[in-house]
Amino acid sequence: MFADELGVELTLLVPESLGDLLKQLSQNAVHIAAAGLTVTEERKQLYQFGPTYQEITEQLVYNVNNKRPRKLSRIDGSLEVVANSSHEERLKELKQDVENLNWKSHDDLESADLLQMVSDNLIEYTIADSNELSLNQRFLINLRVAFDVSEPQRLAWAMPKTDDKSLFREVQKFFKKIRENGELTRLIERNYGHVDDFDYVGTKIFMRHIETRLPAYRAFFEEAAAQYGLDWRLIAAMGYQESHWDPDAVSPTGVRGIMMLTLKTAKDMGIKNRLDPESSISGGAKYFKLALDRIDEDITEPDNVWMAMAAYNVGYYHLQDARTITRKLNKDPDRWIDVRESLPLLAKPKWYKQTRYGYARGWEPVRYVENIRSYYDILKWVDEGEVEVTPVPEEFLKIPNSL
Repeated sequence: MFADELGVELTLLVPESLGDLLKQLSQNAVHIAAAGLTVTEERKQLYQFGPTYQEITEQLVYNVNNKRPRKLSRIDGSLEVVANSSHEERLKELKQDVENLNWKSHDDLESADLLQMVSDNLIEYTIADSNELSLNQRFLINLRVAFDVSEPQRLAWAMPKTDDKSLFREVQKFFKKIRENGELTRLIERNYGHVDDFDYVGTKIFMRHIETRLPAYRAFFEEAAAQYGLDWRLIAAMGYQESHWDPDAVSPTGVRGIMMLTLKTAKDMGIKNRLDPESSISGGAKYFKLALDRIDEDITEPDNVWMAMAAYNVGYYHLQDARTITRKLNKDPDRWIDVRESLPLLAKPKWYKQTRYGYARGWEPVRYVENIRSYYDILKWVDEGEVEVTPVPEEFLKIPNSL
């Protein structure tokens, strides 16, 4: 986005390690380091930082199967961090007050690698930024926060210190613009907006169902998605939200099957047996594709996907009512982050009386979409990483699907 603002071509480089990135920055070999860098006093002496775009806290992370430490002086086991990181800087500061504090630094590992090692109980502790932990905790479900090791810290782009300040000034202008027009907020929501409510038990059950239930239906999801030009993992995530991949699922309102189709929807999609998994999945994929095709062409990915999903749940016309409310609130009806705030207003008389199609339980499609986004992320992680799913004790599987 910034390159487009300047009218230049963007070249992205991915160094081998954080140390290599900082070395290239020090040697003026790159223009900008945009790598979730924390603004620290030590780094400010070496580089110039653009405006803050996000705040995080640095947290001590441990495995839930181990005893939670209450303070740094009481940790028992290996504490390992990324070399040259802000985490290592923080530990050097803290060691002035905690004499027995020791750790190991790695040049060849990233923070995500260390989080995986803690999850696998290969090491006892690491330090991670709160935003990175939020993303990874949905996959590495054994991770827990012991305590914060810092006050809120600022993240920003870093640039070499040079006499020419023209690029620095352009970065300042760019961030001022995207903060004022709401684009920065939308970018943060796109990446983090659906990960705030971590559900340990629900995620455990989902991971178990990926292993025990999904294999029987995966080919159906893949075939249906290919037929309609969709990502099979997205349709599978929808199926899980609908029924937990239970082909015999029936709701009190009469919707049935893996994709929980109404009788009318099944008839419209040409589905004769809603309890047949292949038919249900095919009908659900077709219905979602029709919903996606109805979304205005001006709405781009991924906003069009989330809105189509909301329409799948609450109905296309209620979605349009929510977009109308969004306009009245002087927000952007083409952005999911804004429409998401308007949907619950469809349950309030003050607002639904102003709409064409009236009352709707507008909070339900919001939760529906956010859950599917999380399931989709986990399915991508399992599928692309070819990871082995950890078995779950049987007692977890006795918890009702309503969780």
